Amino acid sequence: MAMIPVAGASGKRKEIYKYDAPWTIYGMNWSVRPDKRFRLALGSFVEEYNNKVQIIYLDEDTGDFVVKATFDHPYPTTKIIWIPDSKGVYPDLVATSGDYLRVWRVSDSDVRLECLLNNNKNSDFCAPLTSFDWNEVDPNLLGTSSIDTTCTIWGLETGQVLGRVNMVSGHVKTQLIAHDKEVYDIAFSRAGGGRDMFASVGADGSVRMFDLRHLEHSTIIYEDPQHSPLLRLSWNKQDPNYLATFSLDAMEVIILDVRVPCTPVARLNNHRACVNGIAWAPHSSCHICTAGNMNKQKFIKEVQGIHVVPCVTPVLVIHAYSLYCIRQFASFSFHGIQKLETQTVMTEKILSALKLDETL
Repeated sequence: MAMIPVAGASGKRKEIYKYDAPWTIYGMNWSVRPDKRFRLALGSFVEEYNNKVQIIYLDEDTGDFVVKATFDHPYPTTKIIWIPDSKGVYPDLVATSGDYLRVWRVSDSDVRLECLLNNNKNSDFCAPLTSFDWNEVDPNLLGTSSIDTTCTIWGLETGQVLGRVNMVSGHVKTQLIAHDKEVYDIAFSRAGGGRDMFASVGADGSVRMFDLRHLEHSTIIYEDPQHSPLLRLSWNKQDPNYLATFSLDAMEVIILDVRVPCTPVARLNNHRACVNGIAWAPHSSCHICTAGNMNKQKFIKEVQGIHVVPCVTPVLVIHAYSLYCIRQFASFSFHGIQKLETQTVMTEKILSALKLDETL
């Protein structure tokens, strides 16, 4: 672990906090509980059945990341999300996806499996989950996407008290065939109250939007002209009319407006190799971060006036000596700087050996 000072354009001192994991990292997510600041969950990428998840936190006194817990996980986690509990009123839970959706309870002494959510109990086989999302407005709702063309919405329940602990369980609220081929990502929208609307992308090259109150139909927001698979999507955190997506092996990010279906309002094409991650800033409607592959670049772009801007110049470019993709903007600022979570794909280092080029 090291703190690497970086001089910004304003002359103020910035610090990059580094943690070396014992394995290649794939899944990663910030905790948002107010009483658990600067806490991360990390998932390993080991090409075998036995994988790991680590809980680490930043010791602000020493400036070091400390491993709080490590537990076993079957197969690599395709995604990790802490319960979106910004007030600290729910149990301290973290969910992981892989072969199944698992919900874990984190305590000061250990981490234990709270429930395993399986919608195919009549078979010994399962369709792997490619991604999932946890509803920020109603933390009792989770949505998963799968290679079997379906999306499943799960309801999480707190059952009877055993001892001093409320037991957590889950049930299927609805399952729908969302795409003609594999579904690669799912994300809840903050539109319409932020509880009932979500979108998905898949191998059929489409972005589709659903409303839990009217599941008899869906809205196709966008279809790739070449029918290339769409890998990820991300909703604008401040303006739910906008979302971003990108296709397989594409060097651009597509910005969509749900009010104008099927027509991109902007294309962010500054990357020189394929994009593998996107994340909107939680504090701004006009900033998005995108990560590239072979060129090892990450752009933070300002998309103000998005409806008329055909191409956006990055306001910040980060070069790294290893490959990574974006997983999440942190929802807090640290020493006045908005922290960005990155995920390495072919290295065991996080935030390692970065060179910042500020264009502002």
